[in-house]
Amino acid sequence: MKLFISFILLITTMNAIDLKPWKGRIEQLSEEEKYVLINKGTERPFVGKYTDTTDGGVYTCKICQTPLYKSDDKFKSSCGWPSFDDAIAGAVKRVPDADGRRVEIVCAKCGGHLGHVFEGEGYTDKNTRHCVNSISLEFNKKDDAKVDNLSKAYFAGGCFWGVEYYLEKLDGVKEVHSGFMGGHVKNPSYYEVVRSNTGHLEAVEVIYDSSKISYKMIAKTFFEIHDPTQANGQGPDIGEQYLSAVFVNNENEKNTIRELISQLKQNGFDIATKILEKQEFYKAEEDHQNYYNKKGTKPYCHGYRKRF
Repeated sequence: MKLFISFILLITTMNAIDLKPWKGRIEQLSEEEKYVLINKGTERPFVGKYTDTTDGGVYTCKICQTPLYKSDDKFKSSCGWPSFDDAIAGAVKRVPDADGRRVEIVCAKCGGHLGHVFEGEGYTDKNTRHCVNSISLEFNKKDDAKVDNLSKAYFAGGCFWGVEYYLEKLDGVKEVHSGFMGGHVKNPSYYEVVRSNTGHLEAVEVIYDSSKISYKMIAKTFFEIHDPTQANGQGPDIGEQYLSAVFVNNENEKNTIRELISQLKQNGFDIATKILEKQEFYKAEEDHQNYYNKKGTKPYCHGYRKRF
């Protein structure tokens, strides 16, 4: 009976959005792909293949292979699904969702379900977020994709969960990883850093597009989302692994941090932040990545305060 009902629902939906021309492609879909593309289901958050991809290329419809989104319009929203602030002209159609509250997005050519679109959230200048299921897409990577503008920066400001939470919201920041830097133990675990003297600081690796945001702007934000005057930790987190520091890649970054610290001192702040040479970065375990977004809560010892 269950299979019969599913079959009826599938045929009904197919007729409603006229998927007959792509019958062969549909027959090759997995049950999960049919659940999302045909029956308008939703993929679980943070598990999709394309949630955090940053490669250059074009995303196409899984059913009819029509180009839908360009990688240039993809951004990090930490919502758990791939996010785009624009679609290829005419490729995506908006329709009222059956729940009466949201706006659904479908492939304009075949009607395959993609996800939902939201406006007014302020993630990018376009103020639009196409929240798309990875399973609805295929990705055609450009062999000549430009990656020259991608750079990495490293900051430590107490619990890495909070630093990651705020820095990954910056427009132009592609990814932020929580991890460890500055110690003498290779591949340390979270509990080794917390419970033993490995010498590491909880730090974040920021991957950003230097054509969209400068190192200086990221560093300024870093100084305004934690307390750079606290010398023994951050908030209630006390200990060497929670000290404030910037790990610099070169002299230009070092001079930028010195300039910002000088400005902060002129503004009356007694800065405890250390400037250290970049060392090997060790990414923390997966359950420490995107911690607050997964938990649905906000940082307990980080928050924005204007200092410049």
